[in-house]
Amino acid sequence: MSNPNTPNTEIAQQSRLLLVDDEPGLRTAVKQFLEDEGFDVTTAVDGEEGWEKAQKMLPDLIISDVMMPRCDGYSLLKRVREDERLGGTPMIFLTAKGMTVDRTQGYQAGVDDYIPKPFDTDELVARVRNVIKRQDRLLAEAARFADADVGQMAKQITEIRSMLTHVDSSSSKENQLPNFTPREASVLQLVAEGLMNKEIARQLETSIRNVEKYVSRLFIKTGTSSRTELVRYALENHLVT
Repeated sequence: MSNPNTPNTEIAQQSRLLLVDDEPGLRTAVKQFLEDEGFDVTTAVDGEEGWEKAQKMLPDLIISDVMMPRCDGYSLLKRVREDERLGGTPMIFLTAKGMTVDRTQGYQAGVDDYIPKPFDTDELVARVRNVIKRQDRLLAEAARFADADVGQMAKQITEIRSMLTHVDSSSSKENQLPNFTPREASVLQLVAEGLMNKEIARQLETSIRNVEKYVSRLFIKTGTSSRTELVRYALENHLVT
């Protein structure tokens, strides 16, 4: 019989946590407890330092206090959500502010969970594991659809390229072409090369969720509704090499 603790141990070993709190005693205690559970924990004394460390380590989960000097939890959350590489990183607010209105404000701001102080350490670990598991499921599902999508596209892309080889460059549409941001142009090029979303995310050092966001923007700007149509449009208009 397998050890029932094995799945949790695997989650801990794969998870890098960033703990942001300006209370030294709590920060030390929570860090020690989470490390005893097998997590890799980095700490920061406030949101400003938390933001700097998040950009460097790209954590799997951020646990943050709300009321902090220089940069509070909401400001940190806003920065994370607007960042291309960190946008999909789950966050848990760990705070003494436990009123319903405060929790509602946190959820509306995009936090994934909200744990009021004082808290039970076992509950904290359970919630951390739950948020990480949920994120893993979302990424796995996105990757599965991306794999299926590209698998169906691979042959079509080859056929489109072959067909357009005989099309004269002067035959491209005379309509004004859309302006792409540098990141959109990079995603378009990689989509045209037949890369899977998870491969694009890895190459551009961003999340699969952000890749999907850029692909959606490309659909809107080009007036296409599928990746195959997008590739055809890009090749016909010489937007990719």
